[in-house]
Amino acid sequence: MALPATLVLASCTPPGEGDASAGDDAGDRGEIAYSKSQGPYTELFEDAIIPILEEDGWTFRVEEVSELLNANIALNDGDVDLNVEQHTAYMDDFNENYDGDLVAITSIPTVPAGLYSENHDSLDDITEGATIALPDDAANAARCYLVLEKAGWIEIDDDADLGNITQDDIVDNPYNLELTEMKSLTIPSAAPDFDFYVLTGSIVYNAGIDASTALETEDILDHLVLKAVVKEENQDTEWAQAVVDAYHSDEFKTYLDENNDGLWWIPEELQ
Repeated sequence: MALPATLVLASCTPPGEGDASAGDDAGDRGEIAYSKSQGPYTELFEDAIIPILEEDGWTFRVEEVSELLNANIALNDGDVDLNVEQHTAYMDDFNENYDGDLVAITSIPTVPAGLYSENHDSLDDITEGATIALPDDAANAARCYLVLEKAGWIEIDDDADLGNITQDDIVDNPYNLELTEMKSLTIPSAAPDFDFYVLTGSIVYNAGIDASTALETEDILDHLVLKAVVKEENQDTEWAQAVVDAYHSDEFKTYLDENNDGLWWIPEELQ
């Protein structure tokens, strides 16, 4: 399949370097290449961060990817400079399993997992034997079990691994909840068949669910805060610092004040 002409031409510039001579004529600082997959985090980067950086003379090239693993491979191989789609736990796992050298340069706004219902309006509507759907992958299931504990509906063993909680770690289920683990992407369409469901933020966003309707949201643990990520060798470059500065800028704070309808949890360092 042929690539769009604009992408083909842009690809001629090495990531993070730009065209120095052309940059001098145009007043550009250089080009930053980033990967993009479906979800809210790159959209926030494009809507709020890129305009700040463009005003300072930076230009951008985007590479579309189908999933986060491919985004990290492209980043680790040097095909792009940056992605903004992962938390520390995922990055560390990638580095361990794929001989990566990725590092986080700043925390970024994060969409928390939440407890929702198509059939009830309050946590007080919980009843004996209520049915609940939640993700079946280990990392996200763990987050969602913690949301149920925060709601007061279950109790999890104090010695449980918070990154890998399973039903076996539930030591008290006073409402005898029927917990069904299923593919995250299938939960929104199946939601009417359950009393309640728990989903991570990116799935909530992609499914068009109003995040402000969450009956409960997670307390985001440090290793689950989303990050802007680069190769270790690039973390001290001028363009990487420019990205950090943009996320910490007053312009970005103003954007969030005007556009956060309850979707985003804002790390303390960005407040």
